[in-house]
Amino acid sequence: MTLSKSLEDYLEAILILHQKRGSVRSVDLAEHMGYSKASVSHAVKKLRTGGFLVVNENGCLCLTDAGRAVAEKIYERHQFFREQLIAAGVDQKTAEQDAHQIEHVISDLSFQKLKEKAQQAD
Repeated sequence: MTLSKSLEDYLEAILILHQKRGSVRSVDLAEHMGYSKASVSHAVKKLRTGGFLVVNENGCLCLTDAGRAVAEKIYERHQFFREQLIAAGVDQKTAEQDAHQIEHVISDLSFQKLKEKAQQAD
């Protein structure tokens, strides 16, 4: 299953919320993302069907190994680009917005090369 940008955003948000709170429910996700409960429910169903997410007996959203891998990949890119843009003089709000867009469109190869280049510069 190919994930849309939107579904990648859901996975990333679940990862972030899990790191902050320890457990994540659909209502937490809706509040965090500013989406309706119906939209979140629809996305959760797609992610469950795709094997990226399970819902436990307490109603908590749990990333599968596949879901965690995607979420961590997207989150790593987001953090990298946000930091690079801020270091280049972009204001925090714009850097956050731009990083959010770039994280979804850059190829794995290009990201790896940029990351290697940045590490060499350190």
